[in-house]
Amino acid sequence: MQACGKGNRLAFEAMYHATSARLFGICLHYSGNRAEAEEVLQEVYIMAWLKASRFDPQLASAMTWLATMARNKAIDRRRAHRRHDPLETIPELSTQDSIPDSLEREQQGSQLDRCLETLEEAQQRYIRVAFFEGCSYAELAERHGIALGTMKSWIRRGLLRLRLCLGL
Repeated sequence: MQACGKGNRLAFEAMYHATSARLFGICLHYSGNRAEAEEVLQEVYIMAWLKASRFDPQLASAMTWLATMARNKAIDRRRAHRRHDPLETIPELSTQDSIPDSLEREQQGSQLDRCLETLEEAQQRYIRVAFFEGCSYAELAERHGIALGTMKSWIRRGLLRLRLCLGL
């Protein structure tokens, strides 16, 4: 990522090849439409190219940084199109993963569910709504009548506990 930040096109190409499939899956999941997902993915890589010099490996891995941008951009685009469909109505991803990849993802999902269950019920609910339904912290705080700073703190502490539980 640091080489990309210095304008190295070969590094950017390598980063694209290493991350595009996973990022496309994220974009498709949140947009629910292949054409939209492709557009979002393109915007993510443009942003990544423009902001790569600001990437800080002390804060997150490159994949986490890119995945967060993809998720946020897809959610923003969906909101801009006023498509507030519940998560359940988003079509299932049609992936071509191998069976071992599918099993690994299923195990990771089970582990995440187990770790979420270690959190307080409200914390679980806020994290699920924020990350799986795409609500902003401000929307959650307003919806539940909680100060925005308090909501951010609760979710942040919950995410830290999840991170420890998941061994990340």
